[in-house]
Amino acid sequence: MCCFVLYVLSSLRILQFWMRLMGPACMEEATRKAEEQALRLAEAISAGDKETARQCATWLAKQRIPVVVQVKEEAKPKQTIRLWVGVEDAHMNTIPIYLQVQPCMTVASLKDMMFLHYGFPPSIQRWVIRQRLPRDHETLHYHGIQRDGDVVYLYLLSAKAAKLRKETFEKDHQRRQLEELGIKEAVLLPRGMAEAEALTGAAPSDLSDHPVEKKDAALPPPISPPKMGWQCPTCTYVNTPLRPGCEMCCTERPVDYAVPEGYRPDAEEAQWLQKEKEAALQYEQAQEQQRQKNYQQFLQLDGQSLVPSDGAMECPICFAVLAPGEGVTLRECLHSFCRECLRGTILNSQEPEVSCPYIDENYSCPSHLLEREVKALLSEGEYQHFLDLSVSIAENRSRSSFHCKTTDCRGWCFYEDDVNEFSCPVCGKVNCLLCQAIHENMNCKEYQDDLQIRAQNDQAALQTAEMLLKMVQTGEAMHCPSCSIIVQKKDGCDWIRCTVCHTEICWVTRGPRWGPAGSGDTSGGCRCKMNGAPCHPNCQNCH
Repeated sequence: MCCFVLYVLSSLRILQFWMRLMGPACMEEATRKAEEQALRLAEAISAGDKETARQCATWLAKQRIPVVVQVKEEAKPKQTIRLWVGVEDAHMNTIPIYLQVQPCMTVASLKDMMFLHYGFPPSIQRWVIRQRLPRDHETLHYHGIQRDGDVVYLYLLSAKAAKLRKETFEKDHQRRQLEELGIKEAVLLPRGMAEAEALTGAAPSDLSDHPVEKKDAALPPPISPPKMGWQCPTCTYVNTPLRPGCEMCCTERPVDYAVPEGYRPDAEEAQWLQKEKEAALQYEQAQEQQRQKNYQQFLQLDGQSLVPSDGAMECPICFAVLAPGEGVTLRECLHSFCRECLRGTILNSQEPEVSCPYIDENYSCPSHLLEREVKALLSEGEYQHFLDLSVSIAENRSRSSFHCKTTDCRGWCFYEDDVNEFSCPVCGKVNCLLCQAIHENMNCKEYQDDLQIRAQNDQAALQTAEMLLKMVQTGEAMHCPSCSIIVQKKDGCDWIRCTVCHTEICWVTRGPRWGPAGSGDTSGGCRCKMNGAPCHPNCQNCH
């Protein structure tokens, strides 16, 4: 229960009225009784006696005794808090600063603190606390300023707008100091003025020409040594040389500031520096411990095929609510799903690489599931089926793929332009890439001649011959201009070589690349790149 003290204010008019009615003796008795009731009221409030406090307050109200209730200083919180102040001048420039204050401070004391630290006269200060304009005698605690980081705003008027003068400023500052001490309607006189008035009998205004005062006025003011340190570019507070940031507003120290040579910090600053070093060391140790912890956690997760979800989650596909660890988090994109939805995505995928199934109105995830994630989500049979399907899709979509012609053989390959044979690693047969068939112990010409003979009675040979003829008709193959066997260009440039007679052929002109004299003879060739012109509008570099 907060302690209270009550003061009885004697009103001159009430006293005069009572004296006329009851006389001096009755007036003294009434005043004494009023003071007793006021003291009983204060004691009852301090003790928490509601009934006695109600009786005393009722009696004082009936007698119309003027009473003032004030909270004792002992009841106010004494802790120091860090107050955030937004300072704004007449040009709407806002600068944040921090003040070390106590909630029991009055607004007048806060104004004097700003004047002491920053030189802003109280008459130009306009404080705004909790969207209110507080009065000077009100405390910060009264307006809810009780914790670190509480916010207030200070607006600075111009000296012209505040009608500020040097004389009024000094008088106002003296008045505020006296009011803070509980003294009202008094004026501070310079030292020696009261004694001079007592000796001479003159008023303070008559001592302006006193020789003693002239001598004192002629003395220069004492010069205090300049404070060593750097001035904050934001709030102008002078900080100690070794401090990295402003003590008031936390602005960083200017980069061009150099600590004076031979500077030695005092005991307080040395203690502060020691604490800073210890705090930095503790921070580095905590960081190292966290790194080691993260590394061990990474090693643990890297050894697992699937990464379990950290917390409770909802699957974005089936909207099932999963407990921590029941979901699966993909390594590439960190999206989380339930196991069944990921398994269904893999089994229904028509691509050799399974994409992340996450999609919403604005985003579709481009990442893919890793091989070990796919293997961990499927059974052994499902995983083998997935591999076979992926291989089949990759084979069918490649233009440079060739499947072994042995019946029911699963072997296939990607071929290059200068390779004409494929030795199947599954069945061991040698496939001719030009004839699209297996013809052991025969070259391409012998095989094609034999194929024409067998086509009369063999249905399979007939189908193969028709296939080769169709390739020639569609332009996918051609007859060698020298030996007339069917050759084809698999890929690459328009230069090809017959596997039987080794004639160099130009694919777009369907003729020999060189003349009768061989390589370099352009008399009977395609004349590609002579005089800088290609041999054909569709030539793809046959030279």
